[in-house]
Amino acid sequence: MNIPNMLTILRIILVPIYLFLFYSVSDNHLLYAGIVFIIAGVSDVLDGYIARKYDLTTKIGAALDPLADKLMTFAVLISFTTAKLIPSWVLLILGVKEVIMIVGGFILYLLKGNKVLPSNKYGKIATVSFYVAILSIVFKFPSLNVTKLLILTTVILNILAFINYLVIYLSKDSKNYI
Repeated sequence: MNIPNMLTILRIILVPIYLFLFYSVSDNHLLYAGIVFIIAGVSDVLDGYIARKYDLTTKIGAALDPLADKLMTFAVLISFTTAKLIPSWVLLILGVKEVIMIVGGFILYLLKGNKVLPSNKYGKIATVSFYVAILSIVFKFPSLNVTKLLILTTVILNILAFINYLVIYLSKDSKNYI
């Protein structure tokens, strides 16, 4: 097991820790959960960087990395929705997108010879937007309108990223897969 894969497994382990802290009775539960969310984000960047820089990419890493991302995304979306920190329509739209991506990923992996659709700049931009929007809530940005705009921007960017992935998925060009 290489370092990028260990970082990915760490991100999976951070999901229940995030949820435990988020739903704890501590006065600073949102801050503590937000710190775990930040650690997960930093480890995501690190594992991708290390894997590419040192040619440590693996099939298992290519499959586990998006799983870790989606687990944390769902944990945050569900917890923030149940706490009424984000509107339920955000969970609905992003949740449906994530479920379709998961199902599509399994189909692609099984039917296209164990290939995985790698992340691209559209997905990465949508992910950064998601982190910024969520952290604007965690750190209580002074303007509610800015936070609402960040959430709306995140939803739009995720829809655009999904469309981009869908176009790649439906293409006959197998060079887009790893």
